[in-house]
Amino acid sequence: MFDSILQKEVQDFINSNLFSDIQKLALKKNPFPNLDYKMLLNQIVSKGKSKEKLPTWFTTDGIIYPEKISIEQTSSEKTAQYKATLVSGARLVDLTGGFGIDDYYFSKKIEKVIHCEINADLSSVTKHNFKQLGATNIECSSGDSFDFLKNTADNYDWIYIDPSRRSSEKGKVFLLADCLPNVPELLDFYFEKANRILIKTAPILDISSALRELKFVKTIHIVAVDNEVKELLFELERNYTERISIKTIDFGKTTTRFDTFLSEQTPNLQFGLPQKYLYEPNSAVMKSGSFELISSRFSLEKLHPHSHLYTSDALIDFPGRVFQIEANFAYNKENLKHYLQNQKCNITTRNFPETVENIRKKWKIKDGGNQYTFFTTDINNQKIVLLCTKIQQT
Repeated sequence: MFDSILQKEVQDFINSNLFSDIQKLALKKNPFPNLDYKMLLNQIVSKGKSKEKLPTWFTTDGIIYPEKISIEQTSSEKTAQYKATLVSGARLVDLTGGFGIDDYYFSKKIEKVIHCEINADLSSVTKHNFKQLGATNIECSSGDSFDFLKNTADNYDWIYIDPSRRSSEKGKVFLLADCLPNVPELLDFYFEKANRILIKTAPILDISSALRELKFVKTIHIVAVDNEVKELLFELERNYTERISIKTIDFGKTTTRFDTFLSEQTPNLQFGLPQKYLYEPNSAVMKSGSFELISSRFSLEKLHPHSHLYTSDALIDFPGRVFQIEANFAYNKENLKHYLQNQKCNITTRNFPETVENIRKKWKIKDGGNQYTFFTTDINNQKIVLLCTKIQQT
């Protein structure tokens, strides 16, 4: 089926143009008249996008790539590997298989994986690639996953779902009920087929809203890569009613974890003025909302109830960025002219009335360099600026 695109001369052309200007390449004559040039260009674009995100696919011969949107929306190998640590058993069914990155890694932990994909072309591509990758314990089913579950007598150790949003409005808060499949509506049906369900969602999903829509949630996983939250995972277990745990992980230069429970008590919460060191939680911890717990767990003082920055005189290991405070001054014209005007530095605002863009424009501050400034509000409700050097890179 894919013989024409897998010919050596075609693959050589793809590999030699992976990082070419695709717009200029599109204007050139198709070197393979028997091939759809648009399809060929898509192979180039999609494979190029896979180099960092999907290195196993990128370095495996004979891989066929889908439309670039499938590459953009699929899990990275890093996050797929993490999800595979959460499952075990004999059978898992993925109701929204896509390009199959997650299923490839699930297949290393599960005896048999069923990959359901409603798009027949994508299902065919993924089935071919599993063969190239040597994943022999994955079965591909093309069609509606609801019909697949309804018509099978099998039960599964896990159901995995990555529902897609119906709305194309980016940035808009959405509900799981706005997605396909509609997980809240189908949850009882899913639990007839499996005791455990793993749901992947976009990081924009509001966790509190999701908890109102779901039941039997056991663990929430917040997964970040290089300090950017990539996905939320809701782990459900039939009839589970105990405390819900929250696990955050950030795959950066070092892997950072922070675990807690939903609504965990926060004894000994302390507030204080800036000391020697400043701490900024990573994006996964921020998404968890554990702002007060950070203070009590690490014996840090919080600068302000709404600033989400922390301080101490002694340096500690911390799930986020750590800085040494070189100067601490009030936000006023004289101080800004003295310390920062016409200088080069990185700017962060936390609980501050002005935007980074306005601050740069007003004080002619250039972007970049090794200096970091935090514009924030202290416990006395004073607007302050902290001039820092970075100690720890997330």
